[in-house]
Amino acid sequence: MSETQPAKILIVEDETAIREMIAFTLQQDGYTVLEAADTREAAAQMAGKPDLILLDWMLPGLSGVEFARRLQRDEESRNIPIIMLTARGEEESKLKGFEAGVDDYVTKPFSTQELLARIRAVLRRARPPEPEVVKIDGLELDKAGHRLRVHGKPLDLGPTEFRLLNFFMTHPERVYSRDQLLDQVWGENVYIEDRTVDVHIRRLRKALAPYGFDRHVQTVRGAGYRFSRQV
Repeated sequence: MSETQPAKILIVEDETAIREMIAFTLQQDGYTVLEAADTREAAAQMAGKPDLILLDWMLPGLSGVEFARRLQRDEESRNIPIIMLTARGEEESKLKGFEAGVDDYVTKPFSTQELLARIRAVLRRARPPEPEVVKIDGLELDKAGHRLRVHGKPLDLGPTEFRLLNFFMTHPERVYSRDQLLDQVWGENVYIEDRTVDVHIRRLRKALAPYGFDRHVQTVRGAGYRFSRQV
């Protein structure tokens, strides 16, 4: 998964209405979607190199669990995280899934918000660790030491602005909505107004403005914000 591209998610679900609902939800949240109605189609879609698979348990032909086992045996696919979609709540069934390499479960019926939260959590766990020190042009951010230097000189930022800049610098060039920034910087379980993001963006820009780096924090009208190397 590229830091500048949205995650690609393969949905393997034989019920057309459910598959289309999930696909619409994921696309609205910025993900790229691949679709399959059974494991035969899913095997063909693996050429698209998905970053995560939403896999229904009960499928025509080969079951979702058996398909997960096949993916685990293949070196090219064994590290792709899998979330199982299932109506089965029994402990024994879940254990079979985990043994087959499943990373998480979502039990039907589920809310779209629960599904998105599970996807974000699994993708975060699968993502390579972020570098402790990030450098872009004359900006140098040391996450572990909580220090920011501009052309070698220290610059103090508030804790939220520091986290915001850290996220931007480690995810450059991609546009993030206010809701996505709230999830990534503030946390999924923090309930605050999305306009709070605007306040901290202004504070961050004000701190960077004397050095000309405020231009890197760009507003994309109707979409959100991005940190761009190109100004």
